[in-house]
Amino acid sequence: MSENNDQKFVYDFTEGNRDLKDLLGGKGANLAEMTNLGLPVPPGFTITTEACKVYLESGSEPVALRDEVTAHLDALEQKMGKKLGQADDPLLVSVRSGAKFSMPGMMDTVLNIGLSDESVTGLARQADNERFAWDSYRRLIQMFGKTVLGVDGELFEDALDEAKAAKKVASDTDLDAADLKKVVKQFKKIVKAETGRDFPQDPREQMDLAIEAVFNSWNTDRAKLYRRQERIPGDLGTAVNVCSMVFGNLGPDSGTGVAFTRDPASGHQGVYGDYLQNAQGEDVVAGIRNTVPLAELESIDKKSYDQLMQIMETLETHYKDLCDIEFTIERGQLWMLQTRVGKRTAGAAFRIATQLVDQGLIDEAEALQRVTGAQLAQLMFPKFDEHAKVEQIGRGIAASPGAAVGKAVFDSYTAVKWSRSGEKVILIRRETNPDDLDGMIAAEGILTSRGGKTSHAAVVARGMGKTCVCGAEELEVDTKRRRMTTASGAVIEEGDVVSIDGSTGKVYLGEVPVVPSPVVEYFEGRMHAGADDADELVQAVHRIMAYADRVRRLRVRANADNAEDASRARRFGAQGIGLCRTEHMFLGERRQYVERLILADTDAERDDALKALLPLQKSDFVELFEAMDGLPVTVRLLDPPLHEFLPDITELSVRVALAESRKEPHENDLRLLQAVHRLHEQNPMLGLRGVRLGLVIPGLFTMQVRAIAEAAAQRIDAKGDPRVEIMIPLVGTVQELEIVREDAEQVIAEVQAETGVELKLALGTMIELPRAAVTAGQIAEAAEFFSFGTNDLTQTVWGFSRDDVEASFFTAYLEKGIFGVSPFETIDKDGVGALVRSAVQAGRATRPDIKLGVCGEHGGDPESVHFFHEVGLDYVSCSPFRIPVARLEAGRAAAEAKGSDSR
Repeated sequence: MSENNDQKFVYDFTEGNRDLKDLLGGKGANLAEMTNLGLPVPPGFTITTEACKVYLESGSEPVALRDEVTAHLDALEQKMGKKLGQADDPLLVSVRSGAKFSMPGMMDTVLNIGLSDESVTGLARQADNERFAWDSYRRLIQMFGKTVLGVDGELFEDALDEAKAAKKVASDTDLDAADLKKVVKQFKKIVKAETGRDFPQDPREQMDLAIEAVFNSWNTDRAKLYRRQERIPGDLGTAVNVCSMVFGNLGPDSGTGVAFTRDPASGHQGVYGDYLQNAQGEDVVAGIRNTVPLAELESIDKKSYDQLMQIMETLETHYKDLCDIEFTIERGQLWMLQTRVGKRTAGAAFRIATQLVDQGLIDEAEALQRVTGAQLAQLMFPKFDEHAKVEQIGRGIAASPGAAVGKAVFDSYTAVKWSRSGEKVILIRRETNPDDLDGMIAAEGILTSRGGKTSHAAVVARGMGKTCVCGAEELEVDTKRRRMTTASGAVIEEGDVVSIDGSTGKVYLGEVPVVPSPVVEYFEGRMHAGADDADELVQAVHRIMAYADRVRRLRVRANADNAEDASRARRFGAQGIGLCRTEHMFLGERRQYVERLILADTDAERDDALKALLPLQKSDFVELFEAMDGLPVTVRLLDPPLHEFLPDITELSVRVALAESRKEPHENDLRLLQAVHRLHEQNPMLGLRGVRLGLVIPGLFTMQVRAIAEAAAQRIDAKGDPRVEIMIPLVGTVQELEIVREDAEQVIAEVQAETGVELKLALGTMIELPRAAVTAGQIAEAAEFFSFGTNDLTQTVWGFSRDDVEASFFTAYLEKGIFGVSPFETIDKDGVGALVRSAVQAGRATRPDIKLGVCGEHGGDPESVHFFHEVGLDYVSCSPFRIPVARLEAGRAAAEAKGSDSR
């Protein structure tokens, strides 16, 4: 990025607004917005994300930045009537990160910048509180040492613990000024020993180094990991907020807290948050000291409490959403340090969206945009069986709902290691910090003995949709000995199974059984949203789903291979079957008939094998068409290579060898082994399968077409309404499709003549090869519909086999940022997506009424559904459990497109 000499890199809080998040970051934009609203915000300024980008790309800050910072610092000093680090009355500032998208705890913050050996005494005199001044100084050295100078934070923690142990006290608030002077001296020794330099005494040097550290924190491992997890682009950069300090650690009439305008766990209205007397903000979010509920602030400082309640109402009405607020009270004066649209649990998201509609703050279209398919999927996870026999060992704060079971682990490294080995784990810590992020991602759930609903563990877990219980004080966590002790004295060692309930805060020993969630029961039709006893959450889900179904253009079908799955899919709202894989009908006891087909030496033997399969196939189709009566059913003819229906080559070889050594009959196994060798392919994915199989083995596809046609005729005779589409897989050229289509039409005509029933069966193809996508205009001449098989299309476009590469190099590709997300999880828009888009255009150009869908698992992926809406598909198809997610996202895509058009 070239630096523009006219570019402005620093904005005063009075100059910005909430619409400048790209430039000022979320924190800076919202500080400016609160300033504009006349709320009590300490004066300050914001260094833009553009300055960060220049720094990260060039390795040095923009040339103009230092002068701009100096000018804004001069203005701040004039406003405050004192200078940064002034010896007798120092101005102190915080330097805090603030990206466009909230990344709680992932980047750096330094408080109390401006304190030095000289100014700490001036601060003590001005505040008339020597303990406060030395406490603020030790905090600066501790945060600056860890964040800016790279000193191991545990060295400071250990020194502080030693000071408390020497005085025989449990809390740092019990240390007096003399104790803290000794702590500061020890902290400075740690800095010198670890960095080879003294702690900087020049306040401007402190501020400049802290700004640079915040820039650098954008690319820390934990920040990059969080961005990958949350799919936040890596090129946005962070803004830096320099704000005049207000102090919550001045005594019992001061404090700091975090508040929510609604409960982020449930969505219910009320007074939610945490408050900590005589503390600075980091104490609350770090969970180092246990807070009191925000409601208790009313009895501690009613004036500040009443003012805070009024400000919270103002902010929620202004932002029209749940707001997350950080505040400090300095000797009875309330200050607002941050607000943002708060992270919430999935259940809270649905409840809050409908509440805001009822209050007239937003409309239904906006409510639909406030929830996501990923959140709906979370609500469909099972919950603990409340009737099960359990052994409760503790209870904490219900910070993020869900039912999580796993082996206890006490550090992130072990959580990741065990998780990669297939173990389910619960990460147990006294409190989490940003360095625990990889372990939190790997774990099924998080349990801490400290902290509240606004601690790091709670905020990050809610953002990730992870089950979390915080502040289980009765559980003593010993991370060094890798154990947890209950109030009764029972010891849980690493590896013991525990269960945590993020909805109640309860912690259990052992594995607690789970039951379906009420949301799944609603979709299954076992719970009616209109009933008096219906769950409030179910009612909220029902309302939003009803609106999504009204506005969506994309229809949603299911991938289902039998009547049972089809019936369940229909209950979940499927509007047909987009993929019935007939190969699944060839497994189990029927495998013997396929073996006979493969081993056939004559036309007569092959015909006999096909005749045996015909009635079985027909019976399956009759059941399937009945379950989906009146809705379209797309049946894919046999796709996989025939060797997949034969026994494993190693197992078969052993059987033959044993039989030969025992001189036992083994003629059939020997023939099978010879067939396995004959059909063996180096790369079966690119071999004899799909349409190629149908062309090479006479009668195979025509047998399947006959079974489908006869089943459809039988259903019509029974007054049913089968709407059948026959799909030919792996077509790469129109000639293949024309040959199979001609044979299929002849069979359908024969069945019509034999049954006297008129059949209207559509014939189409699966687009899963790049050549098919490129020649889609030609293929459309012989196809009445396309269904994009994006699983295989992704494999053939990228040139890798999913089964092999996901286990070999995908992890490295994700860690290196080559993939933001697996291309099998979310469609690769630039590569695979480009082929889909061009095939849609070419297909419609040839045949305007062609029906277009997708049947890969991308059909149930939220982000991919939006892409399929954009390129103009008619439907998506996915597994039954993902149908509600696809319905919701199809509605969101339509509402989003409509909103964009209206703008």
